[in-house]
Amino acid sequence: MSGAGASSGSGVGVPASSHPRPGASGRSPEQIRADMAAQRNELASSVEALRGRVTELTDWRAQVREHRSQLITGAAVVGLVVGGLIAFGKRRR
Repeated sequence: MSGAGASSGSGVGVPASSHPRPGASGRSPEQIRADMAAQRNELASSVEALRGRVTELTDWRAQVREHRSQLITGAAVVGLVVGGLIAFGKRRR
């Protein structure tokens, strides 16, 4: 038993360069370029998704359509408060 079978199948004794981590030295230029291209594509799709979400959230007409009842309720409350303040102000004079 010389220990020749100790590293087979367990990953022990496997050189670190055969499974490089992202950013680790020992990666080929092709691997780095492929990773950069993948990151670029992922970033582009994330930016497009964000742009669509920003457009959706800043569309005030759509916001009014979606929250019409809350806007009407808020306008009614503001109207009552302003009307009450005006009426109260005239009584004090």
